[in-house]
Amino acid sequence: MAAARLDTILSAVPEAPKGLSKVCAARGENADDVVIVSGCRSALCKAKRGAFKDTAPSDLLAATIKEAVARAGIKPEQVDDLVLGNVNLGGAGAVQARLASLLAGLPNTTSCMSLNRQCSSGLQAVATVASAIKSGYYKIGVASGVENMSLKAPTPTLASLSKRLQEQQEAKDCVMINMGQTSENVAKQFGIGRERQDAFALESYNKALAAQKAGRFEKEIVPIKTSVKDKEGKLVEVVAKVDEGPRPTTLEKLAKLKPAFAADGCSHAGNSSQVTDGAASVVMMRRDTAQELGCPILGVFRGFATKGCPPRIMGIGPAVAIPEVLKQTGYAKDDIDTFELNEAFASQALYCMDILGLDAKKVNPNGGAIALGHPLGATGARCVVTLLHHLQAEKKDTGVVSMCIGTGMGAAAVFTRN
Repeated sequence: MAAARLDTILSAVPEAPKGLSKVCAARGENADDVVIVSGCRSALCKAKRGAFKDTAPSDLLAATIKEAVARAGIKPEQVDDLVLGNVNLGGAGAVQARLASLLAGLPNTTSCMSLNRQCSSGLQAVATVASAIKSGYYKIGVASGVENMSLKAPTPTLASLSKRLQEQQEAKDCVMINMGQTSENVAKQFGIGRERQDAFALESYNKALAAQKAGRFEKEIVPIKTSVKDKEGKLVEVVAKVDEGPRPTTLEKLAKLKPAFAADGCSHAGNSSQVTDGAASVVMMRRDTAQELGCPILGVFRGFATKGCPPRIMGIGPAVAIPEVLKQTGYAKDDIDTFELNEAFASQALYCMDILGLDAKKVNPNGGAIALGHPLGATGARCVVTLLHHLQAEKKDTGVVSMCIGTGMGAAAVFTRN
């Protein structure tokens, strides 16, 4: 019966596009769809005290690149280009991108570049590779993100700003209001109280712990052997294969934590994203290339959008970016099965969910950055990896990755399972 129905459908397809089977054409799949054929990430480890505190970013990144290429089932020399998202390294990690590429076994003929769109850098890397493939610049690309937040990043000061910048309030806000203060601004301006924030944080921890217990992260994490200096300064070999952030807690424990950014504030260590070291990589190509090479298809890139917002409340970024990408791709909010919404702070995540009317059950089903951590440049790529593995495991169709961006922006992308 099913075979006869399929024959009927296929008979209505006059001719499949070049490189694509008639079955795929009948499903509405296109030869030039940009697909993700593999993706993996490191464990997310606590900055300055976790398993990666003494690991070079290039070493951390190389492990995810090598594993992603291996999972794709392609030869290293088939990778045309690598795009790295990074925030804190000099030049957005341009040198580290090249080092990691070579350490991962990619030949010197594989080119690379790095970029920095702050917290969305890893997602921007995915979008950049997708754009290059769609434009025909190359066939196969790797999109990655890495951040070793154990390394100290420079902090701008008022004295470092020109007089002209000091006189332009929003420009001044970009560097003189820290991220925690923007969280407090969102909480006060939109009435997001501490009790709601703590309850949201508790849910993030509980979901992440449940996901760990059920083994839902195991397929996406590549174990990485590295060395950590102990209290005596001796190197001890460890294998990082489990996220270090999730921990049992209660509302009572969260209520006892002191505000971190304002004496009368709501944001604290328990309801803000953790400072984390981590990396993630995905391999991307056209659908017809994947079929030709026999590569598995983990997901499909459907669209990407960014949008600006006031720097002083930068956390509302997803609330302006998600509608943009839905409009661009033709999806309605209710079409989306899962939202990977980066939890920079509970205040801003709750605001975005409120204003967009998101179903809480669809948001971060395996926990978010409050529990797992937020390795700035890696987060976008990490969220893509987590989303696609979740869609595959749960047989869901469509997902969105979104995050706020320091200095006042949001980014969002749509992916489907097929």
